[in-house]
Amino acid sequence: MDSTEKVSVNMNIGTLSQIDLLVDLGYYSNRSDFINQSVRQVLEQKRSIIEGETQRHLSYNEDWFIGVYVFTEAQLRHAQEAGKRIKVKGYGLAVIDKSLDELALDTIEEINVKGKVICSERVKTGLGLK
Repeated sequence: MDSTEKVSVNMNIGTLSQIDLLVDLGYYSNRSDFINQSVRQVLEQKRSIIEGETQRHLSYNEDWFIGVYVFTEAQLRHAQEAGKRIKVKGYGLAVIDKSLDELALDTIEEINVKGKVICSERVKTGLGLK
C-alpha cells in the first residue's frame, strides 16, 4: 500500500532559488524531486536513531509501529480469546478493514497514530478517533 501525502514547506527565496538552479541544470526533475531526495538522504543519515527508537519500543513489548500497521482478524481474535485489549501507538498509517468492525470495537482499547487511521466511521466514533 503506497500512499502519499501533500506537505507544504516554507522556504526563503535564497534557498528556493538555489533549488531552482539545480532543477534548471538537470540535477533534479523538479522542486518536489529535490525535496524528496533531500529528505531521504537525511532519513538515511538518521537511520540509527529511528532503528534505536523502534527497538526501544519493541523491548517494552508495545504494539508500536512506523510505516503501515494493518490490523488482522487473527490478531484481533487472539486478543479476544485472551481477554486482552489492544493499544497501538505509532507513526504512519493504521488500517482496520470494515469487515472487522465488531471485533475491532471489542478488542481495541486505543489507537494513537501520528498520521492517518483508515477505518469505518463506526470504529472511528467507537474509539474516539478524529
